[in-house]
Amino acid sequence: MHKRLTIIAGPIAGALVYYLAYYNSLAPALCSMSFISTWMAVWWITEAVEIGVTSLLPFVLMPLMHILKAEEVATHYMDQTIFLFIGGFFLAYAMEKWDLHHRIAYKIILLTGNSPSSILAGIMLTAYLISMWISNTATTLMLVAAVTAIVKQKELFPTNQQQNISAACLIALAYSATIGGMSTIVGTPTNMIFIGYWETHFPMREPISFLRWCMFGIPISLLLLFSGFIILKKMFGINSTPSDKSFIRKKYQALGKISTQQKTVMYVFVTTVVLWFTRAGFDVGAVTIGGWENWFGKGYIKDSTVAIVAALSFFVFPAKEKGKFILEWNDVKKLPFHIILLFGGGFALAEGIEVSGLGSFLAGQLAIFKTYPLWVLIGVLALLITLLSELASNVATITLMLPILSSLALAINVDPIKLMVPATFAASFGFMLVIATAPNTITYATGLFHSKQLLKAGLLLNAVGITLLTFAMMFFRF
Repeated sequence: MHKRLTIIAGPIAGALVYYLAYYNSLAPALCSMSFISTWMAVWWITEAVEIGVTSLLPFVLMPLMHILKAEEVATHYMDQTIFLFIGGFFLAYAMEKWDLHHRIAYKIILLTGNSPSSILAGIMLTAYLISMWISNTATTLMLVAAVTAIVKQKELFPTNQQQNISAACLIALAYSATIGGMSTIVGTPTNMIFIGYWETHFPMREPISFLRWCMFGIPISLLLLFSGFIILKKMFGINSTPSDKSFIRKKYQALGKISTQQKTVMYVFVTTVVLWFTRAGFDVGAVTIGGWENWFGKGYIKDSTVAIVAALSFFVFPAKEKGKFILEWNDVKKLPFHIILLFGGGFALAEGIEVSGLGSFLAGQLAIFKTYPLWVLIGVLALLITLLSELASNVATITLMLPILSSLALAINVDPIKLMVPATFAASFGFMLVIATAPNTITYATGLFHSKQLLKAGLLLNAVGITLLTFAMMFFRF
């Protein structure tokens, strides 16, 4: 019954907004786009139907309501940014298939000392580094079994600290997987949605390269990671008393020597990262170092091109077994197609909001913010989007907000990037609630911590994140 009500609530809420707009004599296209946006927002937030299904609504409704033609809507469902996402998942599948992720995880934990606090740091650093390159959900799924096994070892921790250490380590896994995803373009879908929107709607501006994003994202995320470590260490009373990590050492030794397949995946992974970093070039003082993309003509090659080349290579590099390759098609059939549709539906929705004039209208209603200092505006927006993303999908949140914020920025004569970048980061600040992010949900399912513990730690980390983001945007030039 509840499911039926939420399904009906979408079009009913859309219709109410439509007639409210119509009553106020707004343009027909604006009324229609208000209807579509509200319907999609309700379904995305309540998850009345699968998010991929909701994402198909623009393809049906926009042509019917004369906002965009069917072929114009369809192009957004295979935007080049989507190929970046696909390539990133193929990299993750290759690491997972050949057990490279466990080798990396165990090695980092072994290198970070032998006390509870150093093990906590090791878990956070491991999840952070892995989630820089693959989704935070995949990272958490990869590591949750290993972390659960670690915290259940009585030889590692004092009996009276077992419960606190278990809670701290599992919450730390969720937080660091989310934080790591913020640091690179490919780390989380919200970043890729922003990049896709920026390149589509601001083609005259300098594209945001992989390196350019990292120059901002890595320092911010490392500060947030360190803050998370301090919060969890203090909150759960994690001490620095030496403990026995022989369990982890045995696990690592059981993996044996690094295999040819693992070496191949590692070589491709490292090469891909290097190509991402050097594609667009960068400035060192007054000296400009050109990127390798200039060899092919600027604008022809994207980070998504590199990701797909890496993905293709796994299907042609042989595995040790005769006639087999690093990846087979069966290995990638689990690609999350609903997320691909979500990307496409989000891009189509953003285009409709702009073309219909809805973005400009909403921005005009928010023009009161013009009287406030920029840092206040950034802080308030970061807070609002953080709270919204605690209850709704962060992908849905940023998809709905980017067109509105870009219009708002133009209306109040502010560089759009000053509002859109902090909004993108804030959409990932889902640290308080179990339902806020997939990593939170996955780790909570272990039963090793309480939701109140997550709420308390998350409230503090959200506050730190919003503060860091506000001040960083005032001083960093994208």
